[in-house]
Amino acid sequence: MRAQLSLLESPSPATAPFEIAERKGVGHPDTICDALTEELSHALCRFYIERFGLILHHNVDKALLWGGAARPAFGGGEVLEPIEIYLAGRATRAARGVTVPVEALAVESSRAWLRANLPALDPERHVRIHTLIRPSSPDLIALFERQRDAGVALANDTSFGVGFAPLDPLERAVLAVERRLNAPATHAAHPEIGPDVKVMGARTGAAIRITVACAMVGRHVRDLADYFAATARVRALALEGACEAAGTPAVEADVNTADGETADSVYLTVTGTSAEGGDDGQVGRGNRVNGLITPYRPMSLEAAAGKNPVTHVGKLYNLMASRIAQAVVEGVPGVSEAHCYLLSQIGKPIDAPQVFDVKLRLADPAALASLRARIEAIAQDELRGIHGLWTNVLAGLCPVW
Repeated sequence: MRAQLSLLESPSPATAPFEIAERKGVGHPDTICDALTEELSHALCRFYIERFGLILHHNVDKALLWGGAARPAFGGGEVLEPIEIYLAGRATRAARGVTVPVEALAVESSRAWLRANLPALDPERHVRIHTLIRPSSPDLIALFERQRDAGVALANDTSFGVGFAPLDPLERAVLAVERRLNAPATHAAHPEIGPDVKVMGARTGAAIRITVACAMVGRHVRDLADYFAATARVRALALEGACEAAGTPAVEADVNTADGETADSVYLTVTGTSAEGGDDGQVGRGNRVNGLITPYRPMSLEAAAGKNPVTHVGKLYNLMASRIAQAVVEGVPGVSEAHCYLLSQIGKPIDAPQVFDVKLRLADPAALASLRARIEAIAQDELRGIHGLWTNVLAGLCPVW
């Protein structure tokens, strides 16, 4: 299907009086759920390829994190009740006489990710992993297998994906703040900064305000004075990252604004995540595939994490829509903004969407006719790459949170 091109009629969010953008960092309970389902999908894919030579049907895109209980303290603290994580979905559990160790893959991949990304948390003692993964339904397995006969991947669902480009100054600032605070160099220099960093950005006119909620790790904080000195460092890092990314000094930052003046009223944790006792988590409630939550932009409610990367358009179309929008903006002078909307139909080839809608903001709106062929060629070329997108997903080149 050819891309349908039209002009964006609504004003850009960057020019509106108000704008909001958010990012939930790597240690946020919702992000943990997204990450663990995606890690499980990758583990299943690798096992399927190694044993069967191809990826078999699976969708392990449901997860719930039930927070634990903890007693944080300056200089230490303890976890009283572990975090309970429930991973649910469907997967091919046996093929060609080989049993797929789904439970073991779920536990091993989850613990490996937690160990790598939440250094103050002990995946063995502080977390319990529950696997609630049943066999795939026969009709979806049959549909998945038919792609080999068709010679092309067939959509696993009737679903849509959306994407836009480029990020505007507020969006860049929000993304940069979380990445700065969770950078390896930051954690090496400041181990008191936990990975559960939530960044909310608001713009009023030209002024940007960043609100950061940052879980502080008690074992690296001596007392209340040291705590407030640590949050001041978080504020300085947030300001630095936001100003650089937004290209403006008109930025204010606040950190842990719910803190009181006593030791029992500040955001102190044992493990660096609110999941130890302050919050729960769920797949799909966090960042979209571009790493942000952007209510002033087109978004899909689809949870991309954990879906198979071969046929599930709930993952593929959101990734692809973002890639198409970015390619058009980068490849066509005069295009300042692009939105892409893709809609599949279950059982149809993934490279033949029902809807392929690209909306554009041009420096000269009258130039659309002269640019049409070039924009369509770029969009179609990107869409043709959807069949190999799974290799980039498994290589870690297409994060979904």
